[in-house]
Amino acid sequence: MDTESPWLSTSPAPLAPGSAEPNGLQGLRPTDEDRYDPPYEERRPSWLKRTFGPAIAAIAAFLAKFKAVLLLLPKLKLFTTAGTMFVSIAAYAWIWGLPFAVGFVVLLFVHEMGHVIALRREGIKASAPMFIPFLGALISARSLGDNATAEARVGLAGPILGSIGAAACIVVWHATGNDLWRALAFTGFFLNLFNLVPLVPLDGGRAMAAMAPWMWAVGLAGMVALALAFHNILIFAFALIGGLSSYRRWQQLRQGGEEQEAYYRVRPVDRLLVAAVYVSLIALLVVGMHATNLSRTFN
Repeated sequence: MDTESPWLSTSPAPLAPGSAEPNGLQGLRPTDEDRYDPPYEERRPSWLKRTFGPAIAAIAAFLAKFKAVLLLLPKLKLFTTAGTMFVSIAAYAWIWGLPFAVGFVVLLFVHEMGHVIALRREGIKASAPMFIPFLGALISARSLGDNATAEARVGLAGPILGSIGAAACIVVWHATGNDLWRALAFTGFFLNLFNLVPLVPLDGGRAMAAMAPWMWAVGLAGMVALALAFHNILIFAFALIGGLSSYRRWQQLRQGGEEQEAYYRVRPVDRLLVAAVYVSLIALLVVGMHATNLSRTFN
């Protein structure tokens, strides 16, 4: 093929002598750079995309945020507390009805928050309460304090705040005349009194760590006697757990060592204060139970 053919040449073709370029543009022809390409006309989105596109984009954005929330849920202690609380309410409502079940779980929560507050005052981070149907509630912490005195303070804080919560039910009972609040007060007093049994891991056993650890044996004997008297499987369970815990701690105490001696070294004034709070709590709770005792009749 002839490369000099005017069809392949990119240079302007020569003008014939005496000819003129139309429109007075003599000797000018557009080059590649001067050519003008008309703009590309964008294709309009389909009706389906225009109609549902914004909604789909909004849903996708929501799901992305919702996924982030789901990833955070296992780390939220509040979710664990609320979840176990609702399960316990459902379990107790099956036996006592919803209003009493809600009040009972709230009293458990107040009791456990007494321990949480005391632990934080000792500089120890504590978990939020977790509820176990028919067994109560519990919290977890790396320790209960640096010594037996601190452990006693943490142990007694639960019954102290729990007793205040039960006493508040008496105020509501007198204000409303509703015996539901009277029953809740009685149950709250009983709950906190039961926790003062001198047996680990109950709160009374924590107090005995600063007073007289040998009382753990007395508490175990009392728990076994209650289990035999009432034929209650839950009391048997508490006696078994308490017996194992007390035996383990008693073995640690007998082994001695500087660390154990330092832990159980309690000043006489602290021992006296713990004993005073412990005995006073028992007396007040017995009086509170007597004042709110409600005879139940069966039709």
